Amino acid sequence: MKKLLLAAAALGMLCALPGCNNRSDEPLQKVGQQEKLQPMPQSWRGVVPCADCEGIETSLFLNKDGTWVMNEHYLKGAKSATFGSWGRWARTAEKLVLTDGRGEKRYYRVKGDRLEMLARDGSPIPSSNRYTLAPVKASLPTTPMAMRGMYIYYADVAIFTDCATGVRLPVDNTIALEEGYAAASRSSAKPVLLVIKGHLALEPNPDSGAMETLLVPDGRGEFQAGKACAD
Repeated sequence: MKKLLLAAAALGMLCALPGCNNRSDEPLQKVGQQEKLQPMPQSWRGVVPCADCEGIETSLFLNKDGTWVMNEHYLKGAKSATFGSWGRWARTAEKLVLTDGRGEKRYYRVKGDRLEMLARDGSPIPSSNRYTLAPVKASLPTTPMAMRGMYIYYADVAIFTDCATGVRLPVDNTIALEEGYAAASRSSAKPVLLVIKGHLALEPNPDSGAMETLLVPDGRGEFQAGKACAD
C-alpha cells in the first residue's frame, strides 16, 4: 500500500472543489466573469421521491479531482436495490452538473444549505415533493460500480485509466490482477483493457497528508488483450 500511495502522489490532483471541507481552494468562475463561488461541502445525502418505490436514499460525494460518486438505494421492502455510479462534475454560479460515463447529465442547484435536484433539462421540477440533499459528513460510497479502463502494472505500481472519464487512478492491487495482467500483456509493460467492478476510496498521502483517490477492486476483473477504450 505504501508504494501505491507514493505512486498516487505523483499523479497529482486534476482540479479542486471550491470550499471542500471549508478549504479556500481556487474557485471556479462564471464564464466571462470573476465572481467567486460560495464554498460547499463534499458529501450530501437525502431521500428523493420515486415513481415506483417508497423513495431513493441518495448519497453524493464530490471529489476534489473533479469526479463524483453516487450511491442510490431504492426503497422497495424486500426488493430494495442499491446502485453505484460515478463521473465528472462541473460547477457554475447557478448549477452543479454531473456527467456520467455514458454522457448523461444530472443537474442540481444550491438552495439555502441544500442541493436541489433539477429536471433532466436543468429546469426546476414542478412538484411539491422535496428533491433535496442535505450536507453531511461522510466518506466515499463503497457500492461496487462497473468500471472499464486501461490497466498497467509496472515497477510494483498499478494504474487504471478510466475509459469514460479519462481519470487516472492508482489501484489497491491484488495478486489476481497482477497475474491476469501478466498473462494478458505477456509480461510486457503495456496497458491492457480491464473490465472490473470496484469502488473508490480516499487514502492520505504519506508525505503531504493530502487525501488521494484510488480504485479498490471488488472482484477479479477481466482483461481483454488487444482491445482499447474505443473498441
